[in-house]
Amino acid sequence: MKNILFVTGNKDKLREVSELIPAVQGIDVDLPEIQELDAHKVIAAKLVEAQKYHSGAFLVEDTSLSLNGMGGLPGPLAKWFVRSIGIDGVYALSKTFGARATARTIVGYADENNNMLFFEGSLGGLVVPPRGTDGFGWDAIFQPDGHEKTFAEMSLEEKSQCSMRKIAIEGLRNYLSKRNAVEELSQIDS
Repeated sequence: MKNILFVTGNKDKLREVSELIPAVQGIDVDLPEIQELDAHKVIAAKLVEAQKYHSGAFLVEDTSLSLNGMGGLPGPLAKWFVRSIGIDGVYALSKTFGARATARTIVGYADENNNMLFFEGSLGGLVVPPRGTDGFGWDAIFQPDGHEKTFAEMSLEEKSQCSMRKIAIEGLRNYLSKRNAVEELSQIDS
């Protein structure tokens, strides 16, 4: 697989995506994020913004945490909730609105012709009191269904095996594998 460029200013996201697709190389750009509850609109805006820094194929991503009892909040605004009220504040919200949550990653991929594709992974779980020291963002308060540990208590390898990011990246990887196979066949037929 050819090298894939990931436009992100988040070294932790780059590390996790590189664990899933070793051919990923980062372009260190902290893209502006529109404030929107529709994560697809956030990704589309990031793709357009990233095109200012790179031509050719690349990917961007956005990860959100939605408390089921809050109608989708904080969702794509989770980073801003964590910055303003901290993970303890997000946990306090879960005590009021319910601990069930959905973690979701959307990967946006722009090919060399600027066609935009979206790959999504989601995972149910609980918002719990902060536990663990690994990870970033809200990892210390999210315990995925079927697991006894929060993301912040898991090793990178453990998290990479069960995360919503893995599901989204697998969708992208499958698409690229099929696309590369079609390109190789067309070169043989030429």
